[in-house]
Amino acid sequence: MDIIYLTELKIETVIGIYAWERQIKQTVVLNIEMAADIRNAAKTDRVEDTLDYKSVAKRLIEFISHSEFQLIETLAERIAEILLTEFSVPWVRLQLSKPGAIRGARDVGVILERGKRP
Repeated sequence: MDIIYLTELKIETVIGIYAWERQIKQTVVLNIEMAADIRNAAKTDRVEDTLDYKSVAKRLIEFISHSEFQLIETLAERIAEILLTEFSVPWVRLQLSKPGAIRGARDVGVILERGKRP
């Protein structure tokens, strides 16, 4: 299995359960691993033959920056759905964190895997 990944993609969004969190944008950080077969792209040297990580990043930035979920669990699930359906990724491992959400901790978040490993 080949993996294409994005590390520390930072996006501003409305996220949280408290009234003050609904009034501001906070940073969420994504680390994403996506299963892909890169052999054909390696042969052709064409971006059209691979999972275009720039397109993935642009789509997620657009989606997340306009979302207003209360829970990071909900946001993570929606991100996974986008990757699995819109980009035909067969498997994704996603770490979504919310830095500074807990006093004394660098960040807090969720890690999920969806789909089937090839």
